[in-house]
Amino acid sequence: MSAPAPSPLAIVDAESLPRQEEVLTDAALAFVAELHRRFTPRRDELLTRRAERRAEIARTSTLDFLPETAAIRADDSWKVAPAPAALNDRRVEITGPTDRKMTINALNSGARVWLADFEDASAPTWENVVLGQLNLIDAYTRNIDFTDERTGKSYALRPNEELATVVMRPRGWHLNERHLVDADGTPVPGALVDFGLYFFHNAQRLLDLGKGPYFYLPKTESHLEARLWNEVFVFAQDYVGIPQGTIRATVLIETITAAYEMEEILYELRDHAAGLNAGRWDYLFSIVKNFRDGGAKFVLPDRNAVTMTAPFMRAYTELLVRTCHKRGAHAIGGMAAFIPSRKDPEVNKVAFEKVRADKDREANDGFDGSWVAHPDLVPIAMESFDKVLGDKPNQKDRLREDVRVEAADLIAIDSLDAKPTYEGLVNAVQVGIRYIEAWLRGLGAVAIFNLMEDAATAEISRSQIWQWINAGVEFDNGEKVTPELARKVAAEELDAIREEIGAEAFAAGHWQEAHDLLLQVSLDEDYADFLTLPAYERLRG
Repeated sequence: MSAPAPSPLAIVDAESLPRQEEVLTDAALAFVAELHRRFTPRRDELLTRRAERRAEIARTSTLDFLPETAAIRADDSWKVAPAPAALNDRRVEITGPTDRKMTINALNSGARVWLADFEDASAPTWENVVLGQLNLIDAYTRNIDFTDERTGKSYALRPNEELATVVMRPRGWHLNERHLVDADGTPVPGALVDFGLYFFHNAQRLLDLGKGPYFYLPKTESHLEARLWNEVFVFAQDYVGIPQGTIRATVLIETITAAYEMEEILYELRDHAAGLNAGRWDYLFSIVKNFRDGGAKFVLPDRNAVTMTAPFMRAYTELLVRTCHKRGAHAIGGMAAFIPSRKDPEVNKVAFEKVRADKDREANDGFDGSWVAHPDLVPIAMESFDKVLGDKPNQKDRLREDVRVEAADLIAIDSLDAKPTYEGLVNAVQVGIRYIEAWLRGLGAVAIFNLMEDAATAEISRSQIWQWINAGVEFDNGEKVTPELARKVAAEELDAIREEIGAEAFAAGHWQEAHDLLLQVSLDEDYADFLTLPAYERLRG
């Protein structure tokens, strides 16, 4: 007996958008409905498994490589599928949301890859979800241009051969899309909405352009979650009639549990795997989240004091390079988040030197490419990788067999000498309030203090406040981190913002709401798994 036809999906509580019918076609929604019917139940089981695993970590305060998958790690014979030509050279990748201006600038940036982001750099308003898809369709059909109303400057695409290859990032498994529901009123996972609409409209179009549907997979916590994505890919390729293996996925190793399953994740996706990426802020957020009740040895210092040279971060990145190259996959480095200042050349000079040192380190460690957040950083990162790669597209032949990482090395947080500071608390509050306020206005990538911040930096900020309070951290001056101190710092920051932008602009924003939400997720006894879950309930549009 054949499976029943999928229930039609309903669009609820959403204002009609210009040209939305080009994205939300009956055929595209039928495809998303079938993805939802087939794969959401398994998604739900895996979210339950996340909670069970987190409870186990709370009980044991440790993690180890999985004994049940030891044979996969020991088997040297398997490799991931060879990279397609469009993804063979990834030496510099630029990241950003899919608004119209960013779409053109990122594609024109000179980077080899653009991470077109529907996740942490995009607040999931219905407008951002739907019009972001439309912007990518328009880019592939070369029907995109943009004129900035404020400056009058016009933007248009360069020739196809000069454009970055798009690797699209859907939302993580934990987020739902409240505006798209099935006949029972159950929302469709945001991951399946973002993937489904993009894949359905663009898979064949991308093949015709000599590229393909390529994806970054965020927030993955286990190889079983990677297995689910692989099942989605197999079904999707059959559904639209393109060859198996056309889809390629790069997985962000940005959770501490995934760091113990890198080989297994590549194995599950081996016909579709393109590589792994080292995502710094979400990785630190995941450490705090999972070991938040593990005592003083798991307390992180100020986030800016945790550089990629910290011993436990070195263990993570070096293991990632070794794992990728052992299996024929690309290893992609972390973000350079600096935003150049047009007013302060001295700020730029210092920041460019830091970016150059960071990218030199990654290239010399064996990474095949790395991320930047601004077009002006593309040449700096390119120079670092050009020096090491030369004419080679990557350095996957550098196997890093010298790397030896033990399970304990990945969670040796107390190997870092730095301690939390009052200034670190202030910065966490500042970034948290300013980011959440912008997110509630529909902005996911926000320039704060010359850095491009996204949801991951807000997550680590609020998680550190929570951890420091609950671990009873004391600063060098003997002052203890308490809920009262956090409230005092937050109130002072709110007053400072009002003074900085003026009463009228303050009243027009979401500042009080952002302040209240930051304190909620920083001070509640029950730690919220993701800041974006309660924030989404407050998001208009």
